[in-house]
Amino acid sequence: MPVKNRFAELLPDITAWRRDFHENPEILFEVHRTAGIVAQKLRAFGCDEVVEGIGRTGVVGVIKGRATGSGKVIGLRADMDALPIHEATGAPHASKVPGAMHACGHDGHTAMLLGAAQYLAETRNFDGTVVVIFQPAEEGGGGGRFMCEDGLMERWGIQEVYGMHNWPGMPVGSFAIRPGAFFAGTDQFRILVEGLGGHAAKPHETVDTTVVAAHLVTALQTIASRNHDPVKNLVVSVTSFRTESEAFNVIPQHVELRGTVRTMDPETRNMAEQRIKEIAAGIGATFGAKAEVDWRPGYPVMVNSEEQTAFAAEVAAKVAGDCADAPLVMGGEDFAYMLEERPGAYILVGNGDTAMVHHPAYDFDDNAIPAGCSWWAEIVEQRMPA
Repeated sequence: MPVKNRFAELLPDITAWRRDFHENPEILFEVHRTAGIVAQKLRAFGCDEVVEGIGRTGVVGVIKGRATGSGKVIGLRADMDALPIHEATGAPHASKVPGAMHACGHDGHTAMLLGAAQYLAETRNFDGTVVVIFQPAEEGGGGGRFMCEDGLMERWGIQEVYGMHNWPGMPVGSFAIRPGAFFAGTDQFRILVEGLGGHAAKPHETVDTTVVAAHLVTALQTIASRNHDPVKNLVVSVTSFRTESEAFNVIPQHVELRGTVRTMDPETRNMAEQRIKEIAAGIGATFGAKAEVDWRPGYPVMVNSEEQTAFAAEVAAKVAGDCADAPLVMGGEDFAYMLEERPGAYILVGNGDTAMVHHPAYDFDDNAIPAGCSWWAEIVEQRMPA
């Protein structure tokens, strides 16, 4: 079961779609152009149903097999949104939108799923129904959650759901996957420190918020090093230190810290939240300041189902000759919401020796398209054989 010949034939077309999406990136839920093109193509392919506006700007296409007696329904999901990054690839198809680029390869994911949808609509060599899902706002907007809240799974009776992400550093067209926890839960925190501002030459008349915040940055690192089992996974990162003054001779009244917490299980997630709040309150009190935590829950841990992961790996090995064991990823992925509602699996497809995702020099490798399309098509044909 190697790469399907049909996708080699379609490669120029799919590549053209991908590069058009790349030139015209759209952020979060504002994927109106991309979603419109997706819906137009799905209708042109002959999908049995095409619905727009699911999860605000998501698109769903339904393709019925030559037979539907099995009653099986499988969902295939791709994300459509770009990132607020200035592109630095210098590619002929580089972004035409200042401050926006497809730095995570969602243009490739969308194009590959469109290619698979065209093939499946042409052949319909399966017994059941395929629901192709094109999702907005994966990059921090929780578009997957919004689509689920719009009744995605119930409305179309989806029983299993599968997703894919390109991965730099893996050979082009190769695959890797793991069962269980795969991508991390991603929470955010904001700590507002309030002291007593004043003249920098008279620190004894102030409650110095920069000193308080500096101690907080250091102390928060002890959550991972001293409060957490070292054989488990936890990241606590302070990523922003802001004061309300840029003067050289002013001790500011307020300082704001921002950061992120990455975890792989609910127990660790709850512990990290509790310790951040305790440390902030304690250090604030030590220096006579106030330190209040605004905890912002993010994406849940993305957990691959055991059975579906084994099946997805088997299909990948038949397409590419092998399927590697993927490492844990401390990045987040809102496909987690769909996997909370239905069993399924998420797989990585190799993007070759390119810049890592979220880098301004990143670009999706179009040579990965035939393998990605073939995997999605074979998931359907093998899981719901005609």
